[in-house]
Amino acid sequence: MAEEKKVKRVLVAMSGGVDSSMSCKLLMEQGYEVAGAYMKLHDRDASHEANIASASRVAEFLGIEFRVLDKREEFLARVYTPFINEYKAGRTPNPCVLCNRNLKFGAFLDYVIANGFDFAATGHYIRNDGEFFYESLDKSKDQSYFLFNVKKEALKRLIFPLGNMVKKDVKSIAANIPELKFLADRKESSEICFVENDYTEILARHFPINALGETLDLEGNVIGDHKGYMNYTIGKRRGFYAKGAKKAMYVKEIIPEKNQIVVTTKENIFQSEFFVKDINLFFTPQNDVFETEVKVRYRNEKKPAKAQLLGENRAKIVLRDPEFAIAGGQAAVFYENDKLLGGGFIE
Repeated sequence: MAEEKKVKRVLVAMSGGVDSSMSCKLLMEQGYEVAGAYMKLHDRDASHEANIASASRVAEFLGIEFRVLDKREEFLARVYTPFINEYKAGRTPNPCVLCNRNLKFGAFLDYVIANGFDFAATGHYIRNDGEFFYESLDKSKDQSYFLFNVKKEALKRLIFPLGNMVKKDVKSIAANIPELKFLADRKESSEICFVENDYTEILARHFPINALGETLDLEGNVIGDHKGYMNYTIGKRRGFYAKGAKKAMYVKEIIPEKNQIVVTTKENIFQSEFFVKDINLFFTPQNDVFETEVKVRYRNEKKPAKAQLLGENRAKIVLRDPEFAIAGGQAAVFYENDKLLGGGFIE
């Protein structure tokens, strides 16, 4: 008599939105034993109540177990505080990258393993073969950029049911199920979950961000003033005064210790070479120099480049064509066609 095949158990990180909810349904249809969990990560207004109510409603309809995990302490220490500190240091952080590594595919995956589940799943638009991540079928929703920093050993435990789907079809399926139709009409979450309107509102809770400072030109001459350096990111072109400027001026550099910004014309904001740190790779390079494609922002196109490994988890990146407003603190992510090779944080 053939041995009965063990049903694999999956815990889905549910946000209360259509993507993670439909991931639960799809996994059930594929024969998995599914449970759902909502992670409380921060204390932004009443968003948790509405999200938990939505996720719980879906779980009840699907007949799956649902639990709420309080991960606010980990989020504060490993995502929120670094976000604040990076802006204080004059850089432009990417909190979603840290959250994916430390919370969604870190603390959550630890919980999954400790509680006897075989896999963790989310509603991310990305594909995974257990060795590498790949861009999703729906390029407009692809989230591979934000997952470059996930630990390689985590990949074999992760499932992404939406990787080969497009968003409009996911919403359409939900809209045609009476009990799940409400999901198709729910407001999408913001890019940074704990920021309601603008990141400066968060910073203002911790620092006096509106201290008037000096605006400098490339030679170090004072040519105007600005509202406080934390209000600016590399490439910003408004909100400061530059006396006598005949062309549009853009922020090229932020000097936090002096509350100064350096501005110049657009052609001087382009850059071909830069350095990255804290590199995470999903492959072992054969040489210290390798060809790749690099994204320096989520919505940017991939650009052909050479990466030269320097030791101490650093690399020098040389782009074939210069890129506009490369900002320290942001992610530089490496690809080979649609395969995610890894990446690092721009110095």
